[in-house]
Amino acid sequence: MVVNEDRFFLSHRKPVALAAKEAGFDVVILTKDTGRRAEVEALGFPMVELPINPTGMNLTQELKTFLFLFNLYRKEQPELVHHVGIKNMLWGGLAARLTHIHGIVNAVSGLGGLFNAGKLTAKTRAILKVMKYANSRPKVKVIFQNNDDKSIFLSRRVIVQDQLEFTKGSGIDLKEFAYVPEPEEEVINIIFTARMVREKGVCDLIEAAEMLKPQYQGKIRFLLCGRLTPNKTGITEDYMKEHCDGEYINWLGERNDVKQLLEKSHIMAFPSYYREGVPKSLIEASAIGRPIVTCDSTGCRDVVEDGVNGFLVEPQSPKQIAEALKKLIDDPELRRRMGKKSREFAERDFSIEKVVDTHLRIYRSLAK
Repeated sequence: MVVNEDRFFLSHRKPVALAAKEAGFDVVILTKDTGRRAEVEALGFPMVELPINPTGMNLTQELKTFLFLFNLYRKEQPELVHHVGIKNMLWGGLAARLTHIHGIVNAVSGLGGLFNAGKLTAKTRAILKVMKYANSRPKVKVIFQNNDDKSIFLSRRVIVQDQLEFTKGSGIDLKEFAYVPEPEEEVINIIFTARMVREKGVCDLIEAAEMLKPQYQGKIRFLLCGRLTPNKTGITEDYMKEHCDGEYINWLGERNDVKQLLEKSHIMAFPSYYREGVPKSLIEASAIGRPIVTCDSTGCRDVVEDGVNGFLVEPQSPKQIAEALKKLIDDPELRRRMGKKSREFAERDFSIEKVVDTHLRIYRSLAK
């Protein structure tokens, strides 16, 4: 299993890997070590350091990633390889085809910033052509999380219909993330959980918060939960400190207690216009039972039915974000009703058991 970073493996792919191990597969994790190798190895998985720049497109670094995977696959000849994310699909898929790996699983967990433009660029078209070549062979399955990404791959003939698989997100343990009624405290907590990247909508949310401040200061609180990132559109620490006062708008940094923070919150605000798969942030908020304000954008719209369990707003529209939040702030009964609907949707769509079962079926179908 090839994943950009160890922390992403632990947050998004651990249950699948554990289930595969229990089913009799020998599972090795290829990933960048961000300091959590011990956690991966404690689960019983050998971990191989993957030389990868998760956010950059430096040609020398990209070639290094490809050659590493090519040489490793040629030497080890694994029965199956599972590439998670667009960069691993690109280089891993090409390396797997050239080294005649028996079975390939590619997981599209969002197409990211390269595909954010209204039309495909020369670079994105070239990437799709390479992936088309890599996929043009037997024993390949490609897993999508939303219909927008699936449509691109089908329309560009990157895959054929019988290679297509679908899971709505990475799944969640609905027992661990159980429904919790909103807290009774008077101050309404509005939470955002994601990396501090502009396309995730954090700057738009801060602007919306400032619009609401004259009317609601002391009555609402914004909790911005997430780490900084070296991504070229990442937000700087100076920006966060300038715009977060620690009372009305709070930047909490990276946290390991997201579930507890969601339980203490009343509303999830996630105005992302990044090319998400299906955001884990929204899946977790749905499971806890929170109304959601998010963008009518790829991945996000797959979690929210507008007016039912939350509101969909136009991308990069702080005014619409503020208006949607105001509706929820002013109406406790609406929050509770939408929150219960979110939980219903989570039970219908996001069970980790469904995701695990789909992956095991795919693995078995590709095994020798």
